[in-house]
Amino acid sequence: MRVDIRAESAARLDSYASVAIAFEVAEVFDVSDQPSDSGGFSLTRRTLDVPYVKDYDVIDGGPMCWAQRFDLSRWGLLAAYAGRRRVGGAAVLVDAPEVFMPAARRELAVLWDIRVAPEARGDGIGSALVVAAQTWAAARGCRQLAVETQNVNVPACMFYLRQGFELRSVERFAYPALPDEVRLLWYKVLGGGS
Repeated sequence: MRVDIRAESAARLDSYASVAIAFEVAEVFDVSDQPSDSGGFSLTRRTLDVPYVKDYDVIDGGPMCWAQRFDLSRWGLLAAYAGRRRVGGAAVLVDAPEVFMPAARRELAVLWDIRVAPEARGDGIGSALVVAAQTWAAARGCRQLAVETQNVNVPACMFYLRQGFELRSVERFAYPALPDEVRLLWYKVLGGGS
């Protein structure tokens, strides 16, 4: 699928939010504190007896609440189009102290949100959005891109691994309202530096 990535303003958050972020949780990663042979954390897939749907927008209000919660002046909003149809988006930010991210610093950009329309998942749109987010971050002097996900989002974890991210932080009990979920923080060095 040919995809066009464009920068958009916060005035288009309603269109951005129209792309569903919900996904089915049919398996989770059990996370071991013991490093794997490759030196990172050990993730073991476990199939759930009863799958369920997780929708981040329902949990935290999604993009339509961002302008009330955050200063969007240091955010890059990227939109993915296939022809005239919006099929995805990504929000990347830099130097935003109101957004919690361990080791937050000026040279670290955060991929706050990435979404691909369900019917277009697996078509390379997420990869194109990550490349665009990396370019946006590098243009602002960032040397790393970080993203947070949870052990219940196995497809996202596998996606970040394929994109060259490294799992560097595992935080149990990071979400008081979701005690069974584990926060996973992934980092990618930009431009070949360390």
